[in-house]
Amino acid sequence: MALGEARGRLLRWPRVVLFGDSITEYSFQENGWGAYLAERLVRKCDVVNRGISGYNTRWAKLVLPRLITESTSADSIAAVTIFFGANDSALKELNPKQHVPLEEYAANLKGMVQYLKSVDVTADRIILITPPPLHESAWEKECIAKGDKLNRCNATTGQYAQACVQVARECGTDVLDLWTLMQKNQDFSSYLSDGLHLSTKGNSFLAAQLWSRLENKLSALPSLLPYWRDVDHTNPEASLL
Repeated sequence: MALGEARGRLLRWPRVVLFGDSITEYSFQENGWGAYLAERLVRKCDVVNRGISGYNTRWAKLVLPRLITESTSADSIAAVTIFFGANDSALKELNPKQHVPLEEYAANLKGMVQYLKSVDVTADRIILITPPPLHESAWEKECIAKGDKLNRCNATTGQYAQACVQVARECGTDVLDLWTLMQKNQDFSSYLSDGLHLSTKGNSFLAAQLWSRLENKLSALPSLLPYWRDVDHTNPEASLL
């Protein structure tokens, strides 16, 4: 059979879209939480990294409609994570470019959830993730090395995390309160590589927490294409088209 004659219906893998800042962008690095999800979901979903380093919710809400549109969303998106706040919570007087006021942060998150719902991504497919806790002394060393002062504080980050949890409650979405969960370990610094971004241990922690929320949503999805032993080698078209 000629290749052109072998066309069956187009194979579409459902997508899990990871939308966030640098903590999402870096998630496909070795031992990253995004790579962990991609491995777990191989042949079931494409895990799509849409992490954009340095971004806050003010910028993200402008980008989201360019990433997910009505024509591509309803039947093709299995889940979306929205993971912002580490930059929004930067202190205004020391980092005005990234800082977003708390009330605007909450409104931006709510607006992104409402947009997704408007293009038929239902609330049960949306997971909000709070920023992780900030280890101030470690992050201060990073800032000083760049000639800056400490431009974030953990108590402020916690206010943004609480706002994220509240938005999820109001919008009916799932939420992963990373800020609270990580601090149940008294020495949460081991979860962070530089006081802000995730270490290998932090990536593993987030991956496990997120998978526990995604597994029920996605485990029933079928593996795409039959197992090789199940292909009829005498008539592969019958198995594969």
